[in-house]
Amino acid sequence: MSTDQLNKLSEKLLLYVKLEKDTSLIQLELKNLPSSVFKSCLVDDNRKKAFWINIYNAFFLILRKDRGVEKPDIYRKRLFVLAGRKISLDDVEHGILRKYRYKYSLGFFANVMTSRFIKEHTVDVLDYRIHFALNCGALSCPPIALYNLENVDTQLDVATQSFLEGESNIDSQNKTISTTALFKWFYADFGGRKGMNKIFLEQLNKDVSDYRIIYREYSWEDSLDNFIPDN
Repeated sequence: MSTDQLNKLSEKLLLYVKLEKDTSLIQLELKNLPSSVFKSCLVDDNRKKAFWINIYNAFFLILRKDRGVEKPDIYRKRLFVLAGRKISLDDVEHGILRKYRYKYSLGFFANVMTSRFIKEHTVDVLDYRIHFALNCGALSCPPIALYNLENVDTQLDVATQSFLEGESNIDSQNKTISTTALFKWFYADFGGRKGMNKIFLEQLNKDVSDYRIIYREYSWEDSLDNFIPDN
C-alpha cells in the first residue's frame, strides 16, 4: 500500500457514510490491515490528522445510526476494529489526536493507562484545530468535512475560522466575548488564556486580551449528518 492509500481509504469510508452506502467492505479492509501499514503510511502529522479525523467522524455515524449505540458508550467502548485492534472514539480523539491526554484534565495531564498501540500512532504535536473538525453528532459540533492529505492544513484553518465566526459573539463595548465551551473543556490544548488570545487575533483579527470570556452552553441536541455542503 502506498503512503497515500490509507488516507484515501479513510476519505472513501466517510464519503460512503455521507452517501449512505454500504461500508462493510471498507471496514473489513481497515480491520485486516497489518499495524505495520499504519506505521508506514501515516508517517507525519498531516497524514495522521486527516486519517484519524475522517475515521472518527465516519465511525461516530456508523455506530450511532447503523448500530444504535448511545452516549456515553459510543465514546468509551471499543466498538470498531482497525489493524486487528479494537478501538474507541475516545482512543482516537483523546489518545491519538490529543496525544493521549486524560479526558477530564482540561488537557493538562497525560493518561498513564495509554496502550502501546495508541502511543505508536499518536500525533507528534497536538493541534488545537482538531477540536473544530471532530463531530459527535450534537447541534453545537462543527460540521463534517472530508479531510484530505493535500489540503488538511488549509482545511483545518478554514474549519477553525468558520466555527469561531459562527460560535463567537464579541461585545467591544462591554469587553466580553461569548464563545464555544470547547475552549473551557480543553483549556490546555489551546494554550490557556494566552493561547486563546492568540487564536482570536490570528483567526478573527480581534485582540481580546482584556476581554472577559463567557463560555456558551453546549447544545447536545442531535444533529446527525451535518456535512459541509458539496464536501
